Amino acid sequence: MKWRIITGAALALAASNHACLAFDPRYPDWPCEQPKVPEISLAAVWAGPSLNDVQNKWKDDPKVSALVAKTAARRTPLDEAEKEVKGYLASSADKATAGKIVFSGLFDTLNAERSSVMIGLERFMRKQRAAAQKIRDDTMALQGLQNASSPDQDKIDQLSNQVLWETRIFEDRRHVVKYVCDVPTTIDQRLFALGRVIQQELE
Repeated sequence: MKWRIITGAALALAASNHACLAFDPRYPDWPCEQPKVPEISLAAVWAGPSLNDVQNKWKDDPKVSALVAKTAARRTPLDEAEKEVKGYLASSADKATAGKIVFSGLFDTLNAERSSVMIGLERFMRKQRAAAQKIRDDTMALQGLQNASSPDQDKIDQLSNQVLWETRIFEDRRHVVKYVCDVPTTIDQRLFALGRVIQQELE
């Protein structure tokens, strides 16, 4: 039983070390295989007219603010969001200005959401490193208890259960983050798609 516990803990340590390595040395806290792009470039998602004259105007219009909130939300299916945008622009007296204001709001909102997700991912990486260190420390302590001249079986059982629980949580979080890593790209794609719809409506 002892060697099984030690072997399991050693495997957990190996997984911890591997899972906490950054994929890009420029961003040591970035846990995703996807390259980190700190901000969405406006030029990458918008080829329409300049937005300089409409910045922040979307916040002053309750209808536009509501539209932006609904269409930016990932819980709103993309095709539904596109229909909402098209419908709003079709009813606008000045479609060109309305389109720019709506996209300005979408760009601000989705960029902020994306930034928040990325900050959360890096915070997750730091927590995983701390968790990995805790597993290593507890594993070393467990080995010390097991190798003692008079092993305290109660303490060994308690600490081995703790190491196994910590490892399970660590691995569960590691699997979950793989899905979260896709979120920034999903946001990019949503913004690009909605921007394209708006530009098509303005043509």
